[in-house]
Order: sequence, then structure tokens, then C-alpha cells
Amino acid sequence: MPIDWLSDARSKNKADNPAENLAERLGLFSPEPPSRRLADLIVGAETARQLKTALAKIEHHDKLYREWGLETIHPEGRGIALNLYGPPGTGKSFAAEGIAEHLKRLIIRVDYAQIESRFVGDTPKNIVAAFEAAREANAVLFFDEADSVLSRRVTNITQAADYGVNVSRSTLLLQLDQFDGVVIFATNLASNYDPAFVRRILAHVYFPLPSVDSLERLWHYHLPPKLPLNPEVTPETLAPLSEGLSGGDVLNVVILAASSAAERGASALTLADFEGALSQVRRSKVEVGQSTFMGIIE
Repeated sequence: MPIDWLSDARSKNKADNPAENLAERLGLFSPEPPSRRLADLIVGAETARQLKTALAKIEHHDKLYREWGLETIHPEGRGIALNLYGPPGTGKSFAAEGIAEHLKRLIIRVDYAQIESRFVGDTPKNIVAAFEAAREANAVLFFDEADSVLSRRVTNITQAADYGVNVSRSTLLLQLDQFDGVVIFATNLASNYDPAFVRRILAHVYFPLPSVDSLERLWHYHLPPKLPLNPEVTPETLAPLSEGLSGGDVLNVVILAASSAAERGASALTLADFEGALSQVRRSKVEVGQSTFMGIIE
């Protein structure tokens, strides 16, 4: 069997230079200013209430922990972890940015590709670096598609990769316990989470598909004032036609409808442009990707 001597040499070199390696890892996780506002988030009343309650833990920490004595039962309670779960396109990433903006903090986005490594032992080190970068910048740490990093640990270990998965999960659990900042996870597949993570996350906030009322608000948000519309095209008209779609779908419909009108040289978008775009988006959800959200039992 051929030996990948180059990978082995690189792995050894990385281990021999821990300080340099840490600085390199920290550079993977850059804090950025959030581009969304929580005030612009369009969700149902129950989702909004749950978010508001979770944020109250941060905003009223001294009252809750010192004046009301929660520190006696939860002495490590400075940090907070939130999980935003629900179908794709329902506003989870938007909410994470909005929370960071509301708290006047930068945000560090982490995806699986940034922390996963083929070098043995590197993935746990990348996890530690992500949390350290958030500490240094006092930034909100946001794990998108979090089911890839919070999935269940392997109980029947048959190969080195299984052991590596368990070490990474244990490292993340330890970092969550020690972190005194804000961590937000977002997923379309909440049922894949390891129960140990479920317990450590304070609030699990469900983002359902929008109601017709919420869709009307989403259409108001996604139709720019400059967009030329025929009189029959209104949020009130479009909302019932888009029932069952997400906010992300609404955005795609607007772009497709505008593109259709521009392509034929029209001076304004017609209801037919939107109906065609709605049909295309609905068809793609059936023929290209499954639209059913499997992480929830209602």
C-alpha cells in the first residue's frame, strides 16, 4: 500500500510548530460586521417571542444571576448557546446576523469545511481556534448547517475516523461549557443532533414556513421601491399564491420574475411574470430537491 509521505511530513511539521499553527488557525475565522438587522426579520409571533426570551438572558444577565440568584444554581452562566432550526430559507441565518447586530457585536461564521481536516488531530484544534477567535473579538460565533458538527457520536468504533469524530464532538462540548460568549447554531436537520448538545443549548427556536400573513410582509420586504410593477402585482395578491414557500423562495421568485420581464424588454413586471417564477420554484423543490423538512415532528 503506498504511503502518503508528504501528508505525514506536513502533519508532523504542523505539530512541531504549535504557536505558528495556532496563529494560522485563528486566521481561518475572521469576524465581520453583520449585514442584517433583527428588526427586519420576518417570522411568526411564536418564533419572535422565543428569540426575545433567549436574548433576555443576555440583556438582563446581572438581574437574573445576581439579583435573582441564578448564579447559585448555574455559576458558569455567562455564555449562551442558541439553536435555530427549521426548513431551508426560513430566516435562520438572517436571525443569526440580526442577533449579532442587536448585540452590537461582530459575527464569525463557521462551516464544516473550515474546521474539518484530513490531518489527524487537526479538526479539534480548528474547533478550539474558532472559539478563541470569538473570544478575542467578542464576536457572535455562528455555526451554519450545524448538524454536520453536532451529529451523534459513534458508539461502535471500527476505524480511526470514528475515533476522530468522537474526539471532535468532545472538544466542541468542552468549548461550549467554557465559552462565556454567544454561540448560534442553525440547521435543517435538528434530529441529527447528539443529545449531549441538545442539553447544553439554552433555547431551541423553531423557524416554520411562513403563514400567509408573514408571506405578505415578506413580499413587502422583497419588492424594492424601484422595481416597476403592474398595478395588479401587490404583496396582498402574491401572498396567497406563494403559500408553502419560504422567504428564501420568495427572493428567488422576485429575481426570476424580474429577469423574465427584462429578457422580453418589458417596462414593468406583470402578474404572469410572478406566476411563471412561482411555478418554476415550486417545480424545482419537487424535481431537484426534497422540500419536506425531516427534522420536525409536529
